[in-house]
Amino acid sequence: MKVKSFFILGMFSFSVYAQTNPAITSWLINTNGQKSRRYAAGSSTLIQGTDSVNVQRVSYSSNFVYVKTKGLPAYPTGPFQDGNPSVATNQNAIFKFPLNPVPNTGTPTATTGGNIGVFINGVALFDYRDGVAWNPATNALCGGPGNPPCPGGPMASMTWNRDAIPAERPGFDCAKGHPAMGNYHHHQNPSAFRFDLSVISNVCDLYVSDGLYTLDSTQHSPLLGFAYDGYPIYGAYGFRNANGSGGITRMKSGYRLRNISVRNTNAAGQTVSAGPAVSTTYPLGYFREDYEFVSGSSPDVLDVHNGRFAVTPEYPNGTYAYYCTIDKNWNSAYPYAVGPTFYGVYANRKVTSITEPVTVYTPNVSSNPDMLSNSQAMIVFPNPAEDFAVVQTRELNRSDLQVELFDLSGRLIQTKQILQGSTFCIFDLQTLYSGVYNIRISDGTGVKNLPLMVR
Repeated sequence: MKVKSFFILGMFSFSVYAQTNPAITSWLINTNGQKSRRYAAGSSTLIQGTDSVNVQRVSYSSNFVYVKTKGLPAYPTGPFQDGNPSVATNQNAIFKFPLNPVPNTGTPTATTGGNIGVFINGVALFDYRDGVAWNPATNALCGGPGNPPCPGGPMASMTWNRDAIPAERPGFDCAKGHPAMGNYHHHQNPSAFRFDLSVISNVCDLYVSDGLYTLDSTQHSPLLGFAYDGYPIYGAYGFRNANGSGGITRMKSGYRLRNISVRNTNAAGQTVSAGPAVSTTYPLGYFREDYEFVSGSSPDVLDVHNGRFAVTPEYPNGTYAYYCTIDKNWNSAYPYAVGPTFYGVYANRKVTSITEPVTVYTPNVSSNPDMLSNSQAMIVFPNPAEDFAVVQTRELNRSDLQVELFDLSGRLIQTKQILQGSTFCIFDLQTLYSGVYNIRISDGTGVKNLPLMVR
């Protein structure tokens, strides 16, 4: 009887643990059949896809969580205006993450080309690189579309490796993503260019999209995904102190640009094969090796892996976590998310099948428990407005939101949606009279009302 009681208690404890482990509970599971959408170059009309977005299924064993996804986000993708002929396509992927990741006590593993993590909407995370490097034998770029191959093949280690963020900016869509042979991914913080404090791309002007979440300097950023070592990835803001005190602050990268005008040494000062001189064509930051790590004493400066051990909302007892770093203008800051090495034990997390007994995870609580009750969780701007008004969430949106515009007599004027994994909708106000209107937002369990002044 004692053995049976112990077995039952063990199963109960595992069930409770599974329902609270963020590696199981944090994924955006598509429960309404929502499909992908994309733009084609030259048209602001969205093209409706046929593949489901976000994550299709989450299951778990005692040691692992399995995430089945097509790799497509709820927010619109494309176009990719640097000549990239690819579009975001179904990846039909299964990822296997450890429920209890462990630190790497040996030599840190360098991040690789291709997937190094997965966001909670099932979209891939890449590191800084874009597969292009400098070939000192030819004094020219090699690798990638339009360049000759690099010596040793596409994954060869080169002295000067191009940084995708400045080099490929013209090819990122509004959500700061693009595909590699159909595999849509982000190298950086997955929030739209249009919401940065200093907007450095005009792609959102015609091809309006958002991203996985909206930056908010007043609250801890949401858990956005998991790296291939199993540790969580957060957005740009966290608690200043690792113990959860000190208020909310922007997490800072420990890397800075080197003070160089020629590229013939590495960050340690050793002579290396020369790269191109610093110029307007190859500015500082164009190559990953233009950066050096400077250990900081401030608790909000991250370590060499772009993370730290800290208390977070999902891990009240603390965890090692990576952060999607940005600068003061909210533009992406190297090394962007994870890297250039992993903190924990790395493994290729993409698998072809599940080979052990698992339990399918089904959320049993409201997807947006605080969205409608928190007075700061949603905003309307501009307000007063003239031609249009944007209704935007300031938290991660885990379920579809119905957004309705009423006049003061209670007459319904327009209906929109903010879909799970998206952050905003837009009302066209050009045909409305001046006056006060009401925006009602509901998720099936609660309602929130926001006033709107139309001029």
